[in-house]
Amino acid sequence: MLEAAATSFQVHLQVPAAECVRYYNASLIASAPVLALGVNSPFLFNRLLWQETRIPLFEQAVAMLPSDADPANRRVSFGSGYLQEQIDEYFLDNLRRYPVLLPIVHDTPLDMFAHLRLHNGTIWRWNRPLVGFDDDGTPHVRIEHRVLPAGPSLIDMLANAALYTGLVTALATQPVAPETGLPFPKARANFYAAARYGLEARLHWMQSPETGARELLEQELLPLARHGLRSLDIHEADIERYFDVLSARVRSGQTGAAWQRAYTERHGRDFLRLSAAYLEYQRSGAPVHEWGM
Repeated sequence: MLEAAATSFQVHLQVPAAECVRYYNASLIASAPVLALGVNSPFLFNRLLWQETRIPLFEQAVAMLPSDADPANRRVSFGSGYLQEQIDEYFLDNLRRYPVLLPIVHDTPLDMFAHLRLHNGTIWRWNRPLVGFDDDGTPHVRIEHRVLPAGPSLIDMLANAALYTGLVTALATQPVAPETGLPFPKARANFYAAARYGLEARLHWMQSPETGARELLEQELLPLARHGLRSLDIHEADIERYFDVLSARVRSGQTGAAWQRAYTERHGRDFLRLSAAYLEYQRSGAPVHEWGM
Protein backbone atom coordinates (compact mmCIF):
# COMPACT_ATOMS: atom_id res chain seq x y z
CA MET A 1 0.00 0.00 0.00
CA LEU A 2 2.84 2.40 0.81
CA GLU A 3 4.50 1.69 -2.53
CA ALA A 4 1.17 2.20 -4.36
CA ALA A 5 0.73 5.58 -2.66
CA ALA A 6 4.16 6.63 -3.91
CA THR A 7 3.40 6.12 -7.61
CA SER A 8 5.46 8.44 -9.79
CA PHE A 9 5.73 9.62 -13.38
CA GLN A 10 9.38 9.10 -14.26
CA VAL A 11 11.14 10.97 -17.04
CA HIS A 12 14.24 9.40 -18.63
CA LEU A 13 16.49 11.89 -20.40
CA GLN A 14 19.26 10.33 -22.50
CA VAL A 15 22.28 12.64 -22.46
CA PRO A 16 25.71 12.76 -24.13
CA ALA A 17 28.16 10.79 -22.00
CA ALA A 18 30.63 13.67 -21.97
CA GLU A 19 27.98 16.00 -20.53
CA CYS A 20 26.19 13.73 -18.07
CA VAL A 21 27.77 15.40 -15.03
CA ARG A 22 26.29 18.75 -16.05
CA TYR A 23 22.88 17.19 -16.76
CA TYR A 24 22.81 15.28 -13.48
CA ASN A 25 23.66 18.39 -11.46
CA ALA A 26 21.11 20.40 -13.44
CA SER A 27 18.48 17.76 -12.63
CA LEU A 28 19.18 18.20 -8.93
CA ILE A 29 18.80 21.97 -9.22
CA ALA A 30 15.63 21.75 -11.33
CA SER A 31 13.92 19.24 -9.04
CA ALA A 32 12.50 21.80 -6.59
CA PRO A 33 10.74 24.15 -9.02
CA VAL A 34 9.52 21.25 -11.18
CA LEU A 35 8.08 19.52 -8.12
CA ALA A 36 6.56 22.72 -6.72
CA LEU A 37 4.47 23.07 -9.86
CA GLY A 38 3.56 19.37 -9.99
CA VAL A 39 2.52 18.52 -6.40
CA ASN A 40 -0.43 16.13 -6.30
CA SER A 41 -0.60 14.12 -3.04
CA PRO A 42 -1.56 16.18 0.04
CA PHE A 43 -3.44 13.38 1.84
CA LEU A 44 -2.46 9.98 3.19
CA PHE A 45 -4.76 7.76 5.25
CA ASN A 46 -7.20 10.65 5.78
CA ARG A 47 -4.50 13.00 7.07
CA LEU A 48 -3.51 16.29 5.47
CA LEU A 49 0.28 16.22 5.21
CA TRP A 50 2.78 17.63 2.69
CA GLN A 51 1.73 19.00 -0.71
CA GLU A 52 3.68 16.07 -2.16
CA THR A 53 3.48 13.49 0.62
CA ARG A 54 4.85 10.92 -1.83
CA ILE A 55 8.36 12.22 -1.17
CA PRO A 56 8.69 11.50 2.58
CA LEU A 57 6.44 8.45 2.23
CA PHE A 58 8.73 6.68 -0.22
CA GLU A 59 11.81 7.67 1.77
CA GLN A 60 10.30 6.08 4.89
CA ALA A 61 8.68 3.08 3.18
CA VAL A 62 12.04 1.50 2.34
CA ALA A 63 14.08 3.01 5.18
CA MET A 64 16.79 0.61 6.38
CA LEU A 65 18.62 2.95 8.74
CA PRO A 66 17.81 4.66 12.04
CA SER A 67 15.86 7.90 11.68
CA ASP A 68 18.86 9.92 12.90
CA ALA A 69 21.24 8.44 10.29
CA ASP A 70 22.77 10.59 7.57
CA PRO A 71 19.89 11.12 5.09
CA ALA A 72 22.33 10.67 2.20
CA ASN A 73 22.87 7.05 3.33
CA ARG A 74 19.21 6.09 2.99
CA ARG A 75 18.17 4.01 0.00
CA VAL A 76 15.78 6.79 -1.04
CA SER A 77 17.29 10.26 -0.82
CA PHE A 78 18.05 13.46 -2.67
CA GLY A 79 21.67 12.37 -2.84
CA SER A 80 24.99 13.24 -1.25
CA GLY A 81 26.21 16.10 -3.45
CA TYR A 82 26.91 17.33 -6.94
CA LEU A 83 29.19 15.39 -9.24
CA GLN A 84 32.49 17.09 -9.99
CA GLU A 85 34.16 15.60 -13.05
CA GLN A 86 32.89 12.13 -14.03
CA ILE A 87 29.75 10.01 -13.74
CA ASP A 88 31.96 7.32 -12.13
CA GLU A 89 31.76 9.35 -8.90
CA TYR A 90 28.08 8.47 -8.59
CA PHE A 91 28.57 4.72 -8.89
CA LEU A 92 31.61 4.73 -6.60
CA ASP A 93 29.51 6.57 -4.02
CA ASN A 94 26.89 3.82 -4.35
CA LEU A 95 29.54 1.20 -3.69
CA ARG A 96 30.90 3.06 -0.66
CA ARG A 97 27.58 3.90 1.00
CA TYR A 98 25.31 0.92 0.32
CA PRO A 99 25.76 -2.79 0.96
CA VAL A 100 24.75 -5.13 -1.82
CA LEU A 101 21.13 -6.27 -1.39
CA LEU A 102 21.05 -8.80 -4.24
CA PRO A 103 24.28 -10.89 -4.23
CA ILE A 104 23.71 -12.27 -7.73
CA VAL A 105 26.69 -13.26 -9.84
CA HIS A 106 26.42 -12.50 -13.56
CA ASP A 107 28.66 -14.12 -16.15
CA THR A 108 27.96 -11.51 -18.83
CA PRO A 109 30.82 -9.49 -20.36
CA LEU A 110 32.19 -6.75 -18.11
CA ASP A 111 31.20 -4.07 -20.59
CA MET A 112 27.54 -4.92 -19.96
CA PHE A 113 27.92 -3.45 -16.43
CA ALA A 114 25.49 -6.04 -15.04
CA HIS A 115 26.58 -5.78 -11.40
CA LEU A 116 26.73 -1.98 -11.48
CA ARG A 117 23.25 -1.78 -12.98
CA LEU A 118 21.79 -4.29 -10.53
CA HIS A 119 23.25 -2.48 -7.51
CA ASN A 120 22.12 0.90 -8.83
CA GLY A 121 18.62 -0.54 -9.19
CA THR A 122 18.39 -0.98 -5.41
CA ILE A 123 19.17 2.68 -4.63
CA TRP A 124 16.34 5.09 -5.39
CA ARG A 125 17.72 8.60 -5.38
CA TRP A 126 15.22 11.13 -6.71
CA ASN A 127 17.54 11.70 -9.67
CA ARG A 128 19.45 8.64 -10.78
CA PRO A 129 21.95 8.15 -13.63
CA LEU A 130 21.36 4.88 -15.49
CA VAL A 131 23.60 2.96 -17.85
CA GLY A 132 21.63 1.43 -20.68
CA PHE A 133 22.00 0.14 -24.23
CA ASP A 134 20.47 1.13 -27.54
CA ASP A 135 18.85 -1.48 -29.77
CA ASP A 136 22.15 -1.97 -31.58
CA GLY A 137 24.04 -2.54 -28.31
CA THR A 138 25.60 0.91 -28.08
CA PRO A 139 25.86 1.95 -24.42
CA HIS A 140 24.32 5.21 -23.23
CA VAL A 141 23.73 7.20 -20.05
CA ARG A 142 20.36 8.65 -19.16
CA ILE A 143 19.08 10.60 -16.17
CA GLU A 144 16.05 9.10 -14.47
CA HIS A 145 14.02 11.94 -12.94
CA ARG A 146 11.85 10.31 -10.26
CA VAL A 147 10.48 13.52 -8.73
CA LEU A 148 7.12 13.95 -10.46
CA PRO A 149 3.87 12.35 -9.30
CA ALA A 150 1.46 10.54 -11.59
CA GLY A 151 -1.46 12.79 -12.53
CA PRO A 152 -3.60 14.77 -12.33
CA SER A 153 -4.22 14.50 -16.11
CA LEU A 154 -2.30 13.36 -19.15
CA ILE A 155 -1.83 16.91 -20.43
CA ASP A 156 -0.53 18.00 -17.02
CA MET A 157 1.98 15.15 -16.94
CA LEU A 158 3.26 15.89 -20.44
CA ALA A 159 3.56 19.57 -19.55
CA ASN A 160 5.53 18.66 -16.42
CA ALA A 161 7.86 16.49 -18.51
CA ALA A 162 8.33 19.38 -20.95
CA LEU A 163 9.20 21.71 -18.06
CA TYR A 164 11.78 19.28 -16.69
CA THR A 165 13.35 18.59 -20.09
CA GLY A 166 13.54 22.23 -21.10
CA LEU A 167 14.77 23.51 -17.76
CA VAL A 168 17.47 20.86 -17.37
CA THR A 169 18.67 21.38 -20.94
CA ALA A 170 18.90 25.14 -20.43
CA LEU A 171 20.71 24.80 -17.09
CA ALA A 172 23.13 22.12 -18.30
CA THR A 173 24.20 24.11 -21.35
CA GLN A 174 24.78 27.49 -19.71
CA PRO A 175 28.33 28.84 -20.11
CA VAL A 176 28.81 28.82 -16.34
CA ALA A 177 27.65 25.70 -14.51
CA PRO A 178 24.69 26.73 -12.31
CA GLU A 179 25.84 24.44 -9.49
CA THR A 180 28.63 26.94 -8.87
CA GLY A 181 25.97 29.46 -7.83
CA LEU A 182 23.69 27.19 -5.79
CA PRO A 183 25.40 25.08 -3.09
CA PHE A 184 24.13 21.52 -2.85
CA PRO A 185 22.63 21.96 0.67
CA LYS A 186 20.44 24.76 -0.70
CA ALA A 187 19.34 22.65 -3.68
CA ARG A 188 18.39 19.87 -1.26
CA ALA A 189 16.57 22.29 1.07
CA ASN A 190 14.68 23.65 -1.94
CA PHE A 191 13.53 20.15 -2.87
CA TYR A 192 12.00 19.38 0.51
CA ALA A 193 10.48 22.86 0.76
CA ALA A 194 8.79 22.28 -2.60
CA ALA A 195 7.48 18.89 -1.46
CA ARG A 196 6.12 20.39 1.74
CA TYR A 197 4.64 23.65 0.44
CA GLY A 198 4.23 23.32 -3.33
CA LEU A 199 3.86 26.66 -5.08
CA GLU A 200 3.89 28.41 -1.71
CA ALA A 201 7.48 27.28 -1.08
CA ARG A 202 10.29 29.79 -0.71
CA LEU A 203 13.29 28.76 -2.79
CA HIS A 204 16.93 29.76 -2.94
CA TRP A 205 18.02 30.52 -6.49
CA MET A 206 21.58 31.33 -7.48
CA GLN A 207 22.61 34.75 -6.16
CA SER A 208 19.04 35.97 -5.67
CA PRO A 209 17.41 36.30 -2.26
CA GLU A 210 14.95 33.59 -1.25
CA THR A 211 12.01 33.79 -3.67
CA GLY A 212 8.48 32.40 -3.84
CA ALA A 213 8.20 29.42 -6.18
CA ARG A 214 5.37 30.98 -8.21
CA GLU A 215 7.28 34.21 -8.79
CA LEU A 216 10.47 32.34 -9.67
CA LEU A 217 8.71 30.08 -12.15
CA GLU A 218 6.72 32.83 -13.83
CA GLN A 219 9.49 35.39 -14.15
CA GLU A 220 12.57 33.26 -14.74
CA LEU A 221 12.23 29.51 -15.00
CA LEU A 222 9.35 29.04 -17.45
CA PRO A 223 11.03 31.35 -20.00
CA LEU A 224 14.34 29.54 -19.39
CA ALA A 225 12.70 26.15 -19.95
CA ARG A 226 11.08 27.38 -23.17
CA HIS A 227 14.53 28.37 -24.38
CA GLY A 228 15.83 24.91 -23.49
CA LEU A 229 13.14 23.17 -25.56
CA ARG A 230 13.72 25.48 -28.51
CA SER A 231 17.41 24.55 -28.44
CA LEU A 232 16.30 20.94 -28.91
CA ASP A 233 14.27 21.91 -32.00
CA ILE A 234 10.97 20.98 -30.37
CA HIS A 235 8.08 22.15 -32.54
CA GLU A 236 6.93 25.60 -31.43
CA ALA A 237 3.27 24.58 -31.39
CA ASP A 238 4.05 21.82 -28.90
CA ILE A 239 6.04 24.19 -26.70
CA GLU A 240 3.17 26.68 -26.66
CA ARG A 241 0.62 23.97 -25.91
CA TYR A 242 2.41 22.67 -22.85
CA PHE A 243 3.65 26.00 -21.56
CA ASP A 244 0.17 27.50 -21.80
CA VAL A 245 -0.86 24.78 -19.35
CA LEU A 246 2.12 25.43 -17.05
CA SER A 247 1.66 29.20 -17.10
CA ALA A 248 -2.05 28.92 -16.33
CA ARG A 249 -1.32 26.57 -13.43
CA VAL A 250 1.21 29.02 -12.00
CA ARG A 251 -1.20 31.96 -12.31
CA SER A 252 -4.15 30.09 -10.79
CA GLY A 253 -2.11 28.28 -8.15
CA GLN A 254 -4.31 25.24 -8.73
CA THR A 255 -2.00 22.23 -8.68
CA GLY A 256 -3.38 18.76 -8.13
CA ALA A 257 -2.66 19.10 -4.42
CA ALA A 258 -4.33 22.52 -4.22
CA TRP A 259 -7.44 21.18 -5.98
CA GLN A 260 -7.74 18.25 -3.57
CA ARG A 261 -7.39 20.49 -0.55
CA ALA A 262 -9.97 22.95 -1.89
CA TYR A 263 -12.37 20.11 -2.71
CA THR A 264 -12.25 18.76 0.84
CA GLU A 265 -12.71 22.23 2.29
CA ARG A 266 -15.94 22.55 0.29
CA HIS A 267 -17.27 19.00 0.53
CA GLY A 268 -15.58 17.56 3.61
CA ARG A 269 -13.14 14.68 3.74
CA ASP A 270 -15.22 12.23 1.77
CA PHE A 271 -12.34 10.65 -0.11
CA LEU A 272 -14.53 8.30 -2.14
CA ARG A 273 -16.41 11.33 -3.47
CA LEU A 274 -13.12 13.16 -4.04
CA SER A 275 -11.68 10.21 -5.99
CA ALA A 276 -14.82 9.96 -8.14
CA ALA A 277 -14.67 13.68 -8.96
CA TYR A 278 -10.94 13.47 -9.65
CA LEU A 279 -11.48 10.56 -12.03
CA GLU A 280 -14.31 12.36 -13.84
CA TYR A 281 -12.17 15.45 -14.43
CA GLN A 282 -9.20 13.30 -15.44
CA ARG A 283 -11.29 11.49 -18.04
CA SER A 284 -12.43 14.83 -19.45
CA GLY A 285 -8.83 15.53 -20.51
CA ALA A 286 -8.88 19.01 -18.98
CA PRO A 287 -5.73 20.23 -17.21
CA VAL A 288 -6.07 20.58 -13.45
CA HIS A 289 -6.10 24.39 -13.45
CA GLU A 290 -9.48 24.17 -15.25
CA TRP A 291 -11.09 21.74 -12.79
CA GLY A 292 -14.07 22.97 -10.81
CA MET A 293 -15.48 21.78 -7.50
